[in-house]
Amino acid sequence: MNTQMKKGVLELIVLLSVNKQDMYGYQLIEAVSKVVDVNDGTIYPLLKRLTNERYFDTYLVESTEGPPRKYYKLTILGKEKMNELLEIWSTFATSVNNFIKECETHE
Repeated sequence: MNTQMKKGVLELIVLLSVNKQDMYGYQLIEAVSKVVDVNDGTIYPLLKRLTNERYFDTYLVESTEGPPRKYYKLTILGKEKMNELLEIWSTFATSVNNFIKECETHE
């Protein structure tokens, strides 16, 4: 996927993923990677920004496999942002898909 396109939809995918269930960083990277190709150098700065913007709360959970894991939980503000981005994405995707269909019928 094109880097610019991925960048535009990544925040929405992260918000939607955490809305399904609270997740820690690596778990989130795995979930998002099923949709778009990402690495930790992309996800962790995004998580930090979204937490600073109060879209996520964080909490620690002890792990048997090393240090405690920081889990991300969507806040009410985060859910509002997610819904706003969903509406924007839906409108955008519909417009692009309609345009593609129009172009295909004129071939």
